[in-house]
Amino acid sequence: MSIRASFFMAALACVASGARSQTLAPEAFYANRNVDFLVGAAAGGGYGIYAALLARHFGGHIPGAPRVIPRTLDGAGSLTAANQIYATAPHDGSMFGAVFTGAIVEPLIGDRAKARYDSRRFSFIGSANRETSVCFARKDAGVRNWADMFSKKLIVAGAGWASSIRQFPAVLNKVLGTKFEIVSGYPGSREAVQAVEKGEAQGVCGIQWSSFGPQYSSWIEKGDVVVFGQIAAPPGDPLQNARGVQNIYDVVKDEGARRVLEVIFNQSEFGRPYIAPPGVPPDRLQALRRAFDATMKDPEFLADAERTGLPIDPMTGEAFQASVDRLYTVPEADIERARAALE
Repeated sequence: MSIRASFFMAALACVASGARSQTLAPEAFYANRNVDFLVGAAAGGGYGIYAALLARHFGGHIPGAPRVIPRTLDGAGSLTAANQIYATAPHDGSMFGAVFTGAIVEPLIGDRAKARYDSRRFSFIGSANRETSVCFARKDAGVRNWADMFSKKLIVAGAGWASSIRQFPAVLNKVLGTKFEIVSGYPGSREAVQAVEKGEAQGVCGIQWSSFGPQYSSWIEKGDVVVFGQIAAPPGDPLQNARGVQNIYDVVKDEGARRVLEVIFNQSEFGRPYIAPPGVPPDRLQALRRAFDATMKDPEFLADAERTGLPIDPMTGEAFQASVDRLYTVPEADIERARAALE
């Protein structure tokens, strides 16, 4: 056989093997396999802690009980990970990822040159929590409520372009006229909070409560920091309401401004999103979704989450997909105003 014919036969064998792999039932496909879990956030922050918890329990609920292997790929507020999941990751169900909520809406309202994907085409597995974002300041900054932010400058630490701790204060400055001064470039929420501790910044705005509250409760209890605002869909988060933390929507009087804020802030509905590449075979996507739902109800998983201080308020993959689809039907005029606010 000639060398050319040998290469041709080898190529045919690879194609045939790939075709057989695509037709395997989920249990046969996942048995004795590693599933790659790409985490688009810095290790040690809220997203990383949630991902580590999920990785410990998720595989046992997937047919075939594969090993879920987390791998960190931080960069550009999860855009690096989202681009890889969309374009270069295998589309056979052997890989999924965790990305910031901002990465899901970035192609809609952000930098479309950097977000090289259509979020609606991702395979949505689910979200572990519906998030409430909060803004806090060091006690010596003199900020006690939203009203203070219209008259006092507050230096806040921000992360990558698509991160909420950069986006949210920038949006509030442009839409409402607050006076946040943003120092961007920190790898994630943990490093941003550490910047406050070291005196490099006076606060953080747009951080998820689950990333801040449980880990830094002693700061709040001792009065070292003041949680002066929450960003949550009305009527607000019950815990923050009970603590007397004012919701940003309580100070928004203009309906046009409210619509713009909703376009950007409603991403918190899927606060801890897990996605797979487009085109995952339907039976495998269904298996991953049902395994995710089962994990969210697993007593051992919930006990671990409670010990770690992580709130669990899950969203199914189907509901997650519907929420993203709704965001992409917002009138173009509101989208353009939201895009301008993020620039």
